[in-house]
Amino acid sequence: MSHHIDIPAPTPEDKFSFGLWTVGWQARDPFGDATRPAMDTVHALEKLAALGAYGVNFHDDDVIPFGSDEATRDAIIRRFKQGLADTGLAVTTATTNLFTHPVFKAGAFTNNDRDIRRFALRKVMRNIDLAAELGAQVYVAWGGREGAEYGASQDTRVALDRMKEAFDLLGEYVTEQGHDLRFAIEPKPNEPRGDILLPTVGHALAFIERLERPELVGVNPEIGHEEMAGLNAAAGYAQALWHGKLFHIDLNGQNGPKYDQDLRFGAGNVRGAFWVVDTLLAGGYDGPVHFDYKPARTEDEEGVWVSAEACMRNYLVLREKVRAFRADPEVQEALEVARVSELAVPTLGGGEGWKELLEADLPDPEALAVRGAGFERLDQLALEHLYGVR
Repeated sequence: MSHHIDIPAPTPEDKFSFGLWTVGWQARDPFGDATRPAMDTVHALEKLAALGAYGVNFHDDDVIPFGSDEATRDAIIRRFKQGLADTGLAVTTATTNLFTHPVFKAGAFTNNDRDIRRFALRKVMRNIDLAAELGAQVYVAWGGREGAEYGASQDTRVALDRMKEAFDLLGEYVTEQGHDLRFAIEPKPNEPRGDILLPTVGHALAFIERLERPELVGVNPEIGHEEMAGLNAAAGYAQALWHGKLFHIDLNGQNGPKYDQDLRFGAGNVRGAFWVVDTLLAGGYDGPVHFDYKPARTEDEEGVWVSAEACMRNYLVLREKVRAFRADPEVQEALEVARVSELAVPTLGGGEGWKELLEADLPDPEALAVRGAGFERLDQLALEHLYGVR
């Protein structure tokens, strides 16, 4: 095969992680029943470790069925801890399921019903304790039911008051309990609600600045969720890095603004995935590389592990391609022609202010206007690396 690239096998140093709800998804959807049986959590740990994964993430209800009594809960946790010890997998992150049980049908932190809001907060605090005990560094918050379908059913400004109240309380809780945990808000524009609060990275970043402890809260962008909103996922990751708020990432595949497809990473907008990996490498992101996808409903358990391994392999493939692109002398020449590095030069010179700029000799705009930007060649080189012909 021409242009063959040797792709390394996944290792724990790559920090690949999976949600237990991903490989363990039984494949129910709004139109059909489960196509796979429930998966034992310890079995999932064993299989992921064998594939070279580093860690796992879980909702409270993924490990401990909703409504379990104390004795059952304790026994399940003991067994899960033993599974982690036996496999060497880390718990990188954890989260709370505030969307499956019917009690959350109209939201959790922002439910109009005060009793439900109080129940939701207590459910989160309980699982925060478990997450901290298991060594998680980040607590993800996806408000999947926080939103509305109708303009009259919820006052959005008041809902944001309640959302702020919830995050302020949880920030106070982890601080006073001495937990070494930070929160990562996961934006999503819609589904299962018609419109979800904090729908994009930008909304979440703006919200965080209003919190009492903004330093404890960052974002967990997901490729599919950003692309569902018609946005450029790589640009969202880049802005989160610029703010110092990229606390965690969710990688998967998506084909444009439709329902949340949760395809395996690399099996959707491939070009977008290439630039996401480029952005993460350039930005120095060193946290878990987490896959939040769903193995297709068509697959049996063997297909689940094929898809899990493919998520990691596709990341490693794209990482090699990004590195090759950046190291290519023709690319470096094209970057110079396109003046990409010049963007890092401040627009004003040292000691220069608006007065000096007003008095400065500037080139004729007509002469500037005829300069080509050189972007087409640069982008074609990227495509040829992605296509595997360079």
